[in-house]
Amino acid sequence: MSADASATQSVSASVSAARCFVPYPASAATAISSGPLSGIRLAVKDIFDVAGFPTGCGNPHMLAMSGVKTASAPSVVALAQAGAKFVGKTYTDELAFSMNGKNAHFGTPRNGGAPDRIPGGSSSGSASAVSNGLADVALGTDTGGSVRAPASHCGLIGLRPTHARVSLKGCMDLAPSFDTCGWFARDIDSFSRVGEVLLREDSCLLPDGAPAMPQVLVAADVLALLEPRVQAVFMQTLECLAGIIGTPLPVKTATPSFDALYWSFRYIQGYEAWQSHGETIVRHDLQLGPGVAERFAWSSQITPQQMEEHSSVRDRFREDFLRLLGSDRVIVLPTMPDIAPLLSESEQVLENYRNQAVRMLCLAGLSGCPQISLPLMTLDGAPFGFSIIGPQGSDQALIRLSRKLIDELA
Repeated sequence: MSADASATQSVSASVSAARCFVPYPASAATAISSGPLSGIRLAVKDIFDVAGFPTGCGNPHMLAMSGVKTASAPSVVALAQAGAKFVGKTYTDELAFSMNGKNAHFGTPRNGGAPDRIPGGSSSGSASAVSNGLADVALGTDTGGSVRAPASHCGLIGLRPTHARVSLKGCMDLAPSFDTCGWFARDIDSFSRVGEVLLREDSCLLPDGAPAMPQVLVAADVLALLEPRVQAVFMQTLECLAGIIGTPLPVKTATPSFDALYWSFRYIQGYEAWQSHGETIVRHDLQLGPGVAERFAWSSQITPQQMEEHSSVRDRFREDFLRLLGSDRVIVLPTMPDIAPLLSESEQVLENYRNQAVRMLCLAGLSGCPQISLPLMTLDGAPFGFSIIGPQGSDQALIRLSRKLIDELA
């Protein structure tokens, strides 16, 4: 066997083991021009349209109804025109309405950072492709944590941008007032290069040059929700970063309470998710997997009055949270409540973990602020994300600050 044939066989075996790419036939979409992202291999979550491919949305019936798309989503086009080489579409949790990464129809992509644990969803395939070294960057979406959770679980950099900052045209809606377009990378250089293409100039100019730095706050009330072992590794990381960020000021982030914010997020997300997909689910009797089916069934019962009530909670929280951040502060916190659960855990354990995670992740979702997860921590030998939340429009500054933190721990 020739060296080229052996290398091809090895890559094929790695792709098969990772279970992250949807097995679509090859298309002319793989022919990408040169540019600032030349040499970058790009994977795309299968809720974005890519010309020459269907958009399956993690559900066999949706895949059958899709047809082959004739145009790519603007975010995909932007990366392609910058020189990224498209290497495939990646599996997603069903209709992007999960945080575990386990798809009842297509299986579970392999977590390259902790193979015995869930990858996290719904951008599970994208995180798997990058963490297994099969792509350099990958597009995902984040509604309730679908970039941040897999980034934490798989040991990647992942950003939930300021809401509406990156185009979601040509992408499946879940809950439009929360949906965002994010991405993953293993290294900050690749991550930053994608940011230069997808993000406009910051509208919030956080101080990020020596000696000026944003004031760093720590979400003390979030830490109080977590196990002592999780608190300990986070505080140790803060100590290691003290030369860059100083001593963070403890603050309360969740007003009026975590329970109020949790239910505000759940009701708004559920209402919008049913508006996006309810008619299709009922008309075509979509067969949904465990967890996803129950969430849509619950969502179908939410009334406009409940939506209005919980939207008022969001409005009040957003005002308080944006005031807390101002234009020169950032908040640090663990990305998730713990490392990724084991693949062997029950659906009930995974649902409980998801509900705990929502209480943390909803801070950025309800406020519309950017949050970046960094692979700065490990616990029990598994990756664990360190997060920074900044004011709306500070995405590029968060990436620059992230580089400083990563370099400090290198």
